[in-house]
Amino acid sequence: MTVAGGAEQRVVSVPEGLAGERVDAAMARMFGVSRTRAASLIADGHVRLDGEVAGKSDRVHAGTMLEASLPTAADPLEVKPELVEGIRIIHDDDSIVVLDKPVGIAVHPSPGWSGPTVVGHLAAAGFRIATSGASERQGIVQRLDVGTSGVMVICKGERAYSVLKNAFRHRTVDKVYHALVQGHPDPLSGTIDAPIGRHPKADYKFAVMADGRHSVTHYETLEAHRFASLIEVHLETGRTHQIRVHMSALKHPCVGDLTYGADPRLAQQLGLQRQWLHAHRLGFAHPGTEAWVEFTSSYPEDLATALERLAGG
Repeated sequence: MTVAGGAEQRVVSVPEGLAGERVDAAMARMFGVSRTRAASLIADGHVRLDGEVAGKSDRVHAGTMLEASLPTAADPLEVKPELVEGIRIIHDDDSIVVLDKPVGIAVHPSPGWSGPTVVGHLAAAGFRIATSGASERQGIVQRLDVGTSGVMVICKGERAYSVLKNAFRHRTVDKVYHALVQGHPDPLSGTIDAPIGRHPKADYKFAVMADGRHSVTHYETLEAHRFASLIEVHLETGRTHQIRVHMSALKHPCVGDLTYGADPRLAQQLGLQRQWLHAHRLGFAHPGTEAWVEFTSSYPEDLATALERLAGG
């Protein structure tokens, strides 16, 4: 067994017990792959019988030399250095790097995501990131959804990682989001204290659940328009999709958030292709100087345009 050119080469002699089997069935038994994958490898010319390219209906005989080239599966968690257009560095020092994340960018690699990432961009740009945490999440103390834009911080040093990780855990970080939600929340400002858990019928969604994790969202109305309201949100906890789930539970989903019940007609009228949600401001005690620092991100073009259209009627 050898590995070369990104593929694993396997050469075996077919035992008598498999004589007469189709080559895909023999591969499944000897190599531990599915028959579907075996058939795909055969179709792509990666399988040989006694040196000849195998056909999908070929059968094997005792003593036949079965050779297969198995392409090495890509690691979905591998950090791939890649400069990403649109990522803007807001602040950079020996301890932290603060950046403005565009929509459509994941913070780090994950199964099922093959697009660009923040950590991949920083690696390509030559930033040194703390080594604490899982390999694909090194230096990461907070995350923003792929569909959410805005300000976020990543740690460059080990001490900074430890300090800020604890700050997020103990809720001493001021996380401020702006969201455009349908209708007019009543009251205009308030607190949503409702546990959030995985949606019982859809793995990709979350919902207010009695057995969910403790989740608290504070909101205040900044602007009230005819069909929607611009609100400022302070997160006390940081659950996945927290703002989207809580506002949807109040029957005021983020405009454009079709996953959580938003009106697609309003999203279309405002030219939105995603939920109107933006990480606007981030404040915390600097892990190096201990001084309180705040960083802000202005609305990206799509959100600003939607707000202008709404204000213009």
